[in-house]
Formats: sequence, C-alpha cells, structure tokens
Amino acid sequence: MNLISITNSVLAVLLAPLMFGIINRTKAIFAGRTGQPLLQTYYDISKLFKKGAVYSSTTTWVFLAGPLVGFAAVIAATVFIPFGGLPALFAFKGDFVVLAYFLGLARFMTVLSALDTGSSFEGMGASREVTFSALAEPAFLIGLAAVAKYTGHISLSPMLTGIDSVSWGHAAPALALISLAFFVVLLSENCRIPVDDPNTHLELTMIHEVMVLDHSGPDFAFILYGATLKLWLLGSILIGIIVPVHSGILLLDIVSSLLGMLALAVVIGIIESIMARLRLLHVPQLLLGATALSILALVLVSR
Repeated sequence: MNLISITNSVLAVLLAPLMFGIINRTKAIFAGRTGQPLLQTYYDISKLFKKGAVYSSTTTWVFLAGPLVGFAAVIAATVFIPFGGLPALFAFKGDFVVLAYFLGLARFMTVLSALDTGSSFEGMGASREVTFSALAEPAFLIGLAAVAKYTGHISLSPMLTGIDSVSWGHAAPALALISLAFFVVLLSENCRIPVDDPNTHLELTMIHEVMVLDHSGPDFAFILYGATLKLWLLGSILIGIIVPVHSGILLLDIVSSLLGMLALAVVIGIIESIMARLRLLHVPQLLLGATALSILALVLVSR
C-alpha cells in the first residue's frame, strides 16, 4: 500500500462534484444561457447538509441506512481506482470484482430505500434501475476482462498503467471498442442521456430520480454526493484507457488525467445538448450492444 496513493481518493472527494458543474455549464452554453455556477453542486450539497430530514411514518431503518451505506460504499470504491499514474491505495488480484461489488452495494441500498417507502411509483423506478444495471454489468466486467487479458494483470492498477501510447498502436481496435463500451456503461450507470435524463420529473420516464424523491436534507446530500463520486470513478477508468499518459513525472500525469476528466464532462454535456433520451424499450438494445463490443474486444485481444 503506497500512502501517496491516497491522493486518488482525495481528488475524487474534492473534485467529483465539479464534474456536474462542467456538464451543466456545457449544456447552458449550447442553450445560449449563462447557466449555473461551476461550483453549484458544492453549494447544493452544503445547503442540504444544513437542512433537516423528513421521514414518512411507513419507512423503517432501511430508508435511513440506504443513503449512508450507499455513500460509504462509493467512498470505499475510490481506494481501488488508480488515477494520474498513481496506483490505487489498495491493489490486489481481482480487486476490480470488489469494486463492482461496492458499486452494486450502493445501488442495492438505494433500491431498498425506494422499496421501503411502499410507493409503487418508486418501485417502478427501482425495477428499471435494476434491469438496466443488470444489462450494463456484463459490458463492464467483460471489458475489464479484455483489458486484463491484454495487459496480463487482473488488478486495476497494473491493468490501467499497463496501457500506454504503444498499446494503442498495437491494439487500437480492441481498446477503442472497450472505451466505447465503457462510455455507454458510464452513461447508463450515472443515468445520463440517452439512457435517462437527470433533470426530468416526468412520471413515465424517470428512472434514478424517482427512487430518491422521498429523501431530503442530509440524506439527499449523501445521495447527490455519491452520484458525483460514481461518475468520477467510472470516468477515471475510462480516462485511464483513453488518456494513457505515463511520463514518470507525477504532476504531469495527474494534470493530464484531470484534463481528460474535464474533456469527458464536456462530451457528456454536448451529448445531453444534442440528443434526446431513448425510449425505454431501446435502452436494453443499447446496453446489449455495449456488451457485444466488449465481447468483440475480448476476442481481438485473445487472438
């Protein structure tokens, strides 16, 4: 365990909310508006922590534990992600499976909290969330298996640091397919367009947002903060493949990765500005297509 690697978790905790601000500012520019301040998500989280929480008489301890356990699971997941040339704080063989379980635990607790309210409306959103996540996970895990096969490692840190500019020269088609599949997974897991619109409040189209309607105050702050961290985590893996900068100069590698995260947020904002969300019946097709891309990439690196 390299203590300097705690920088990865610190950067995630400090900068993850900024991703939402960049996405919203990009969308505002495309719409010809001034838009929110870049730090608006920080203001929202701070304001929510200062408010009180309201609980329905039908909810139990599960509803209270959901946001806290979910946030703790996402925080724990940050210690397995390498960033900017720095290895992860904890790295061991098969750690990407543990990462998937932590992200799954966060989702599981959010779904349980939604079901604990006894609302059929939130149950509908929970059902959609679980369905789409079940379709996204194969694309994610098979894509990681393809990276592991190419690099010869089954730990995230050597897997991602094992990809460099030379790798793109040797295996560009496979890495491009993996990157595209991971990007689709990122949009799906973070409920972004074209899978879901995080700004919508239409009954028949809501997926993630409908599950957290009954949360308020600090509980909703944990949910919002956890959502920003999840975007950061999945984005870090994607940028680790697309921007394989390993110059040996730590500051240069970190800055390059941060610029990659900035570009990723801008791309997400552009997509949400020029595209509409897909019909629910078409989302499974998109996720199955991402799985097919990961399988094809695995076949290419296994030849």
